[in-house]
Amino acid sequence: MGAVSALFASGHAADLILIVLAAEFVWLVTRGGKALDVALALGPAVFIVLALRGALTGAAWPLIALPLMLSFPVHIADLWRRGMLGKPS
Repeated sequence: MGAVSALFASGHAADLILIVLAAEFVWLVTRGGKALDVALALGPAVFIVLALRGALTGAAWPLIALPLMLSFPVHIADLWRRGMLGKPS
């Protein structure tokens, strides 16, 4: 098995993405972003990548579906926080 195949089969590709998202969180917060705002912005991506990791590693379907379902309310909360859920103009 090649190195890239092993990276995906083990789920470590998703782990690398989660590390990048964590670094982005720290970078944005240290540059003046509010932690809650940044968490709401990055949260859906974190949940989707967790679902990806489960799918790559052969997790049971509920462990894939749960983070996917959790990504949606976090996304809605982020849109609401940004004022993007108002009536269309």
